[in-house]
Amino acid sequence: MNTVESETLARNVRRLGHLDLPGAGQVTVRGSHAYVGHIPNAVHLGTSIVDIGDPRQPRVVATVTLDDHDSHSHKVRVVGDVMIVNHERNMSKIGRRAEQLPAARRALAEALEREPTREEIAAKMSVTENDLALLEAFEQRGYENGGFKIYDVSDPARPQLICYHKTGGIGVHRFDMDERHAYISTEMKGYLGNILVIYDLRDPRRPREVSRWWMPGQHVEGGETPSWSGRRHRLHHALRFGDEMWASCWHAGFWIVDVSDLARPKAVGAYNYHPLFPEPTHTVMPVPDRIGGRRIAVAIDEEDQALSANEEEARRGRAHACLLTFDVSDLGAIKPLGQFQMSELDSPFSRTSGARFGAHQFCERMAGTVVYAVWFGGGLRIIDVADPESPREIGHFIPQPAAGRSAPQSNDVALDERGLIYMVDRHVGFDILEYDGSR
Repeated sequence: MNTVESETLARNVRRLGHLDLPGAGQVTVRGSHAYVGHIPNAVHLGTSIVDIGDPRQPRVVATVTLDDHDSHSHKVRVVGDVMIVNHERNMSKIGRRAEQLPAARRALAEALEREPTREEIAAKMSVTENDLALLEAFEQRGYENGGFKIYDVSDPARPQLICYHKTGGIGVHRFDMDERHAYISTEMKGYLGNILVIYDLRDPRRPREVSRWWMPGQHVEGGETPSWSGRRHRLHHALRFGDEMWASCWHAGFWIVDVSDLARPKAVGAYNYHPLFPEPTHTVMPVPDRIGGRRIAVAIDEEDQALSANEEEARRGRAHACLLTFDVSDLGAIKPLGQFQMSELDSPFSRTSGARFGAHQFCERMAGTVVYAVWFGGGLRIIDVADPESPREIGHFIPQPAAGRSAPQSNDVALDERGLIYMVDRHVGFDILEYDGSR
């Protein structure tokens, strides 16, 4: 990076180390190692384990690949000697349309009073007959591999699989864990969209389900009826802080769940700021200490998809995903306070066709009032919420796009005990950064 680019794309942050790791969904740090979960890729790479003892010379010491080529493991957590990765079905260009195929057939058969032709089914589902063949293949094959895998990483260079626990639907997305429990966001039979399932990890070779939590309307097999369409309201993931789980629930905003009795989780607060804010809630967490006597929480939304050129034109004027602050002193009367919205003028990659620009995620634990967040096309943004009604940026770092890519797609960020920052890209890239607010 030349001097001009450095001044333009970074402030109060410098790069210490870099690896051209394949695209990643999550990075977590434990001791002298970083654990990177990869998005679906041609070589079926699931997890990379990186020695970060010398942050200027990171090196990969182990990789975990997937034998199941219909799945990916793009999320990873490590506590002690235990590593958990998710197991989730790969999406295709036709997404989840195979699940709609039986209902479409039945509706046509009832309307026509005969078995429909393949041409009629394709027209009903607005797909080509070639795509219908893909849907039929998906329908016949099904998917029974969703869940999570547990590894012994007492020797990070030699991870050992000790358990593969299956759940349901398309499997597990993001999750939290501690020394004793895993807090899994997964689809389960009988529920619409992801719910929270809590597992006891006392014996990591045999995780034991403790309880479940879901939003009213999700348990369709139990007679509940959703008030929303499709899977718009679903658990993205929930983070544990003391006796509370802070659950980000996509277009349902966020919920706070009391887990003082883990066997009986119960909702104690919720706030939905959609559809005024169009992008879904990705992550929410409380600020560690009160600010001005008030308890504060921060939430970050995800810019949900990259758009085609026509869709980008239609989207002009729509707000990008951003970071929001809330007064949660009274969980029964949550109040919105402020937001941090990155300007398109703050990144040369804000209007890159086919690439996302807005917010995505922040480091899921914080000290003081500083939040380390990533914007897809805006890289790392370091935000101080000491004034929660007016969050301000105190540093940033935008990586150059990988070769052959038009824009960076910064996807996740974590900190280590030294205060060093770890950032991964959806396409290519693993960066170790250092913040120096004194510069």
